[in-house]
Amino acid sequence: MTEMVPIEAEVRAGAGKGVARATRRAGKVPAVIYGAKKEPTLIAVDPKVVLREMTRPGWKSRLYELKVNGGSERALMRDIQLHPVTDRPEHVDFQRLAPGEKIRVAVVVHFLNEATSPGLKKGGVLNVVRHAVEVWADPDAVPAAFEVDLGTMDIGETIRFSTLTGAEGVRPTITDRDFVIATVAPPTKGAAEPAAAAAAPDAAAPAAKSAPKK
Repeated sequence: MTEMVPIEAEVRAGAGKGVARATRRAGKVPAVIYGAKKEPTLIAVDPKVVLREMTRPGWKSRLYELKVNGGSERALMRDIQLHPVTDRPEHVDFQRLAPGEKIRVAVVVHFLNEATSPGLKKGGVLNVVRHAVEVWADPDAVPAAFEVDLGTMDIGETIRFSTLTGAEGVRPTITDRDFVIATVAPPTKGAAEPAAAAAAPDAAAPAAKSAPKK
């Protein structure tokens, strides 16, 4: 299960560009909590908290507890709007979670044991098709990440959704096939040729001359 991260928030006075600008001047980021068949709640949060979460892997699948005016709301951080020049957070969208209501969430994929993969040791290339997978999950059982063990993977082998570790109890949004996550592809021609050249004797090299006999 994903961790529950607390975030302190305060209610904003209202909507509109003017209120949003005033919120930013006060050192906060405007945000909104929506969903679960309730009216949106306008809030303001600390920009340092938003920046911290953005730099942590898997923030879109992390569960947050928003503490607002003595109450709390469970939510996912769905979108962060950034300033086009400074990249500072300008607005955050949180989706409110309702008990028993499935949510659509992107879960990151972690690849383990690359150093011991037989295929990669032979010069194969890990071709990642999906770095994250969208699934339907219960809010109380959102995986922090899916895992792929590359320790036994050889060249030509394929990782599909059904082989992921941690996908139990969730349903992928793609349902018509067991889709590909990654493959261990053969080495590229350019990478294979230098290796072959290093292994082969240098036929073009002149034979060593014997020292003249004295």
